[in-house]
Amino acid sequence: MKKSTQAQLSVMMFLEFFIWGGWFVTLGSFLGNNLNATGAETGMAYSTQSWGAIIAPFIIGLIADRFFNAEKILGVLHLIGAVLMYQMSQTTEFSVFYPYVLGYMIAYMPTLALVNSVSFNQMQNPAKQFPFVRVFGTLGWIIAGWVISLAFKWDAIDHIKEGALSNTFLMVAIASAILGVFSFTLPKTPPKVNAGEKVTISDILGLDALKLLKDRNFFTFFIASVLICIPLAFYYQNISLFLTENNVENSTTWASLGQVSEVLFMLLLPFFFTKYGFKKTILFGMLAWGIRYTLFAFGNAGDLFFMLVIGIALHGICYDFFFVSGQIYTDSKAGEKIKSAAQGLITLATYGVGMLIGFWIAGQIADKYRLTDGTHSWKDIWIFPAVFAIVVMVLFALFFKNEKVEYKA
Repeated sequence: MKKSTQAQLSVMMFLEFFIWGGWFVTLGSFLGNNLNATGAETGMAYSTQSWGAIIAPFIIGLIADRFFNAEKILGVLHLIGAVLMYQMSQTTEFSVFYPYVLGYMIAYMPTLALVNSVSFNQMQNPAKQFPFVRVFGTLGWIIAGWVISLAFKWDAIDHIKEGALSNTFLMVAIASAILGVFSFTLPKTPPKVNAGEKVTISDILGLDALKLLKDRNFFTFFIASVLICIPLAFYYQNISLFLTENNVENSTTWASLGQVSEVLFMLLLPFFFTKYGFKKTILFGMLAWGIRYTLFAFGNAGDLFFMLVIGIALHGICYDFFFVSGQIYTDSKAGEKIKSAAQGLITLATYGVGMLIGFWIAGQIADKYRLTDGTHSWKDIWIFPAVFAIVVMVLFALFFKNEKVEYKA
């Protein structure tokens, strides 16, 4: 791969995740403070990610893979996203905001697969080359948080009350427009199949991978993957509002510590996976969820602030040790013919079904523990995902039998 091509792909990845991190983290604070959204409404807004994940395979399978170059679809979707983001920045009522955010996530979620397709199509050795491109996506997410907190201070407590977080949507609209135009300059990535070739719904949804569920271990892992997304939804939906209600300044920068730790623990994963095996690695990841939410429940912005920082920093273990390990496990269980289908099935089950359920539950519990002054009893809110994660961990330990899984870096 040429250095110029690698640079193009790195810029693409940076902007792709700068866009996501530039509004998704602070969405909870924006909705609660500026649109007076209830917990259920906030859950609805965040669950648009899940609806986008569910619909995305149809866009990729029926359109991108058959009729148009991936980079062109990527460009069009981001230009549409720019318009929708601008509309979101202008809204003052949740009923108006929701259709825009739903439309945006339906447009955005397919781009996650498209940027990978564009990247892989240019690589001779994706296993070695892709990480050096993908890391710019994590940097993009981190930089977006720093811009919000350190450069413009839109998440400062006083500025939030004045509606400054609406500027995050304008920032992302500009970034989306830039990536939309830039996408048309990316290396050509032609359709994977001929337009006349028959593609079934089963192919698109990866239903061929369902036969893996006959294996007891994979079935246990599959169910655990869906269930662990419920605690994950609590984190995405509540972390920004939780920090701002605790009067934590530069809250988005603090939240970006989770992505920094994600990079660190990604480097440690091969050692841990090789030394302790898949089962212990994934159990440790689930235990980290329980510890994280316990720290959130009993920490505060005063003398126990370190508990909040540790809880955020555990994101690398929570995410990498469970989800990345799970992708490796899925790859090892699937035959050559259904590897992509198996990964698609897990993605649909987690980011689609699992988090859809999780966002709904998180919204209901947030409303249950909403106080008369509009703030929340966070100790009560965080206890639920802490206990839930531990229960899932125990069930997984009981039903998943030890199995050797090779780590292929």
